[in-house]
Amino acid sequence: MIGLLLIIYMAFISLGLPDSMLGTAWTVMHTDIGAPITLAGVIAMVICGGTIISSLFSSRVINRFGTWRVVTVSVLMTAFALFGFSVSSAVWMLLLFAVPLGLGAGAVDAALNNFVALHYKPRHMNWLHCFWGIGATGGPLVIAAFLSTGGSWRTGYVTIGILQALLVVGLWASGSLWKLPAVSAREDASRDGGFVSNKAALKIRGVKASLFTFFCYCSLEMLAGLWAASYLTTQRAVTPANAALWVSLFYGGITAGRFFSGLLAEKIKSENLIRGGLLVIAAGIALLLLPLPEFFCMIGLILIGLGCAPVYPGMIYLVPKRFGKAVSQTVIGLSMASAYVGTTFMPPLLGAVSTVLTLGVLPYALAALLLLMAISSEMINKHSGVAGKK
Repeated sequence: MIGLLLIIYMAFISLGLPDSMLGTAWTVMHTDIGAPITLAGVIAMVICGGTIISSLFSSRVINRFGTWRVVTVSVLMTAFALFGFSVSSAVWMLLLFAVPLGLGAGAVDAALNNFVALHYKPRHMNWLHCFWGIGATGGPLVIAAFLSTGGSWRTGYVTIGILQALLVVGLWASGSLWKLPAVSAREDASRDGGFVSNKAALKIRGVKASLFTFFCYCSLEMLAGLWAASYLTTQRAVTPANAALWVSLFYGGITAGRFFSGLLAEKIKSENLIRGGLLVIAAGIALLLLPLPEFFCMIGLILIGLGCAPVYPGMIYLVPKRFGKAVSQTVIGLSMASAYVGTTFMPPLLGAVSTVLTLGVLPYALAALLLLMAISSEMINKHSGVAGKK
């Protein structure tokens, strides 16, 4: 299963690449198409709206077609969307191509997270999301490289689109690898008692608190990734190219943190790794809030990334343990949907608030989400080991 695992890692790199590009490119992108800077939140909302829809239906679709086919077609959709972004000359075009980008990303996320949670050890869940971080770090670096050399953000989108297209070819060619272990979503579902509906999963004790934690986490990560560059340029007078570099360090912190979390995952309980991550996030937010030199903002972003590292993969890995393998695909699909509700509505909400106040509210929004996440996370810990209880 090593070869299959490598394919899965590559798929998660492709998932991370476009996730971080919009916030970085938007500093110059919005002037090219004549849009206000706050419109980035609306585009992100459309992308995340697509992920919500695909996440909610992921369990049913994967149960019918299998993980391999769903992932391959979904990556193809994201490649098409990225090429579409590169040729967009108006807001409506960006909004149009945002739809397949979101639909594809949501299906990949839900399918592969459950697949790894069921079939691999906890270190692989952390390393899976480490590879997402490699993609998320690479996205801003690609944009920054073209901007710093006088190039266009459009070339950056074309470059990432080509990489996605190559991955589609690799995924399609890997079909036999997915069949060998007999691990299709349909086989998992039949082995554990059949398809479980969203309604039935929501009745399980602790699931709703878990969904709220996913909402808070992804809201925090999305706000930091999308608005940090604009926050730095408007509030700290950082140049767009440097702001892009600093945001890549945020994603770099996530990436490095998940690599080391993978090394620790089989020695330290996932619950405790999550707690440690929340404390590190708090330290990073404090550095953004304090009136310190610009350098400390960079350190703060890195710390927030490092703190985020074990939280998301840890929460996903605990789903089968907490709620049972029979319902894990459904609960993870709901979790992805809840996460993307946060990433859909929180960015435009912050954008709207910043038009009345300033983007200086960003650190305070991050702090509020962190507090809510810590409370709900501890509530879930009380339900550990109660899979299937009402």
